[in-house]
Amino acid sequence: MRKWLAVISAAVLTFTGSAAAIPALTTDAEANAAYNYGEALQKSMFFYEVQQCGELPEWNEVTWRDDCMTNDFVPGGWFDAGDHLKFTLTNAYAATMLGWGLLEYGDGVDAVGQRELYENNLQFALDYLVGCDLGDEIVYMIGDGAFDHVWWGSAEVYMAKFELMTGETERPYYTCNDSCIEAQMAAALSTGYLCFKDSQPEKAEEYLEHAKACFERADNNRSIGDDTAEHSYYKPSTFYDDLFYAANWLYMATGDQSYLDLCESDYIPNLDKESQSTELKYTWGHCWDDTMQGGMLLYAINTGDATWKTQFQKHLEYWTTGYGGKQITYTPDGLPWLTNWGSLRHATTTAFLAYVAVDELFADDPTYSQKYTDFADNIMNYAFGNNSAGRSYVVGMGENYPQAWHHRTSSGAWNDKWTNIGQTEGDDAKPHAHILYGALVGGPDQNDGYSDKISDYQYTEVAIDYNAGFTAALCAMVEKYGGTSDPDFPPTETPKWDEFSISASINQAASTYTELKVYALNHTAWPARVITDLSYNYYFDITELVDAGMSIDDVSVRVGYDQHASDKGVISISDPIQYDGNIYYVKLSFADGSVVMPTGQSEHRSECQFRISIPDNIQGVWDPTNDYSFEGLVQGGEDAMIITDKITMYDGDTLIWGTEPDGTTPDDIVTTTPAETTTAAPDTTTETSTETTASETLSSASSTTQETTDTTGTESTMATTEVTTTVTTVSVSTTASTIATTETTSSSQSGNKPARLYGDINLDGNINMSDTILLSKRSLNLVDLSEVAEANADCDLDGSVTGDDAMILLQFCVQIIEKIPITPGA
Repeated sequence: MRKWLAVISAAVLTFTGSAAAIPALTTDAEANAAYNYGEALQKSMFFYEVQQCGELPEWNEVTWRDDCMTNDFVPGGWFDAGDHLKFTLTNAYAATMLGWGLLEYGDGVDAVGQRELYENNLQFALDYLVGCDLGDEIVYMIGDGAFDHVWWGSAEVYMAKFELMTGETERPYYTCNDSCIEAQMAAALSTGYLCFKDSQPEKAEEYLEHAKACFERADNNRSIGDDTAEHSYYKPSTFYDDLFYAANWLYMATGDQSYLDLCESDYIPNLDKESQSTELKYTWGHCWDDTMQGGMLLYAINTGDATWKTQFQKHLEYWTTGYGGKQITYTPDGLPWLTNWGSLRHATTTAFLAYVAVDELFADDPTYSQKYTDFADNIMNYAFGNNSAGRSYVVGMGENYPQAWHHRTSSGAWNDKWTNIGQTEGDDAKPHAHILYGALVGGPDQNDGYSDKISDYQYTEVAIDYNAGFTAALCAMVEKYGGTSDPDFPPTETPKWDEFSISASINQAASTYTELKVYALNHTAWPARVITDLSYNYYFDITELVDAGMSIDDVSVRVGYDQHASDKGVISISDPIQYDGNIYYVKLSFADGSVVMPTGQSEHRSECQFRISIPDNIQGVWDPTNDYSFEGLVQGGEDAMIITDKITMYDGDTLIWGTEPDGTTPDDIVTTTPAETTTAAPDTTTETSTETTASETLSSASSTTQETTDTTGTESTMATTEVTTTVTTVSVSTTASTIATTETTSSSQSGNKPARLYGDINLDGNINMSDTILLSKRSLNLVDLSEVAEANADCDLDGSVTGDDAMILLQFCVQIIEKIPITPGA
């Protein structure tokens, strides 16, 4: 944009008002040297890339984002804030401000190497505005506000949840004619023309064609439209300010004097006045609903008339030392503070207008140039940390920036819970999955106070209009003070938690079967995604069956409970599949794995209970303790669920979780390079849903062997016992540190009887869960034991075998007690 020189009026207005000093913590030079404005501009571009909806362009650098909502009536555009609604009004307002910054300070943007990325981001929004112009009306909003603001999740899985909750596969869109919105579209598209008329003339002409059409409709209608769907979020209140603003931009784009004539004859007389006055309004600030001050600045530049230069200067005086007895509130640290909603949004936008005014209206007036430049510098540097708290209000800038910004996709939430996101300390700590680099938060209160909580929206909200004036001001700062881009930005993110995992427990176990409860979890956030071809494998070893003359043909499997059986994701279980030698597995496959998605309490995990068994008439053979996937599992209720990497999960044929029996891990699949496998300890901090899920018990085919273990003993004890991942196996060898007493029986007394090993019920020389199961059945008189096994079963030395012995043996196997037998009364 050419540098217009203002015409100096012979009669200079004398500004009156308070001479209040503006507090400053450091000198401007010191502050300007402390911050890298080039890095800040680069990161602000990153924020706008995070906000992209639809099919992401190749140049998008946000590795944790992916395509989303590609079937919107008008694809593309920016999400408005931390939600997923798209408003034409705020897209247009933000695009205009970004375009204005580039036009005015393109040399600085060039100098820090950000022009290409800047132009790409600007065009992304402008192309969306073109799509929203339907010729006779506009699309003013896309999205279901009632759904959007009660659901917290990532953009990539939004439509999966939306379809689940509403049955719809496309988001609603809303149309109208509205002079406010269409005028702002005209302003944005005019700046687009000016930005690209030399480098991309065809695209620039398209922008200008739509700018003219939108303005013509806005000017003909001169009314607020039927845009009620957005009124809960944005409710335009006037339209003459927007027509005034747009007409100035169209004049700059076309040179057509008729646009300025409309300003003089029709728009200026209808602009807002100061309360109980005929004086044109100079208080408040330039924003999405009040573009009067930006329009006045442009009009002063375009006309060169000192009258309008003076009128705009009233606005800057109000924001600095005061005018007409009115002055904006200042915080103790020196931030001009307009309102509790987006205090920094208003301040940084005014800073940009001040920079432009200095360069276009006051270039030959060193007093005002310095005053307004210092004013703008102080605001911007306050945002970067030049305040008594040393707090940066720009995410990812400085050492002390906000942690609880209000933004769904960057949170990575998988269960629709958000109230503790951003907390970094305490038991409820849950940092965001991703750093929302470059986002300007709402800002402090009028006492410089700030509440870094995600639920305190007035402080922690982020939005495309919040960043708009801030970004434009950064363009000025890189031109004035320099800066550098970070060649290593953005950093490569690695997941902060397991994106997929399996949790499992022993639901029930007996001498002829093993019954498991398994949760398949999808906690993806890099990016969030749905796996439709989802399955997992449970591995077991049939060596004991083979040794007993049996084979895999004697093994049967079945599902007893499927959480999503009534949904499209019904799970099926395969016949046993040989893995290697006597090791087999069953594959549990979802008909549609989208029932397991990171979208809420009922979807982020799917529960299945299944059983692997042999015929009921074969006793004392089945032993799950040598099964690969059984290792580490314990029996009990919800508290017994343990994350296990020995049940492996797949996306199609690709391993995405766990370690196969031969040591293969997902990393091996990705790199295809053999490497030593190191299995990390399971993450026990995974949030457990508070939802109530069915826990139906599988019923046995034979009532005579139906599990009738002492639930008031074994089950209740396990439910109250804290089980940690240090319990790596439920099989406790006699060589362990715990002690099982062996008594050698004299041959003169008992012939050649084997040595007594308390707890060894199946007489295999080891003490493990198989013995516990067998002893439980003996205590219920469901099975008979040999004389030696009966002797080994008396774990409390009271001369009889009861449920107390089974309980003692269970406690020994899970290392609650250190030795057996237990002396009576101990």
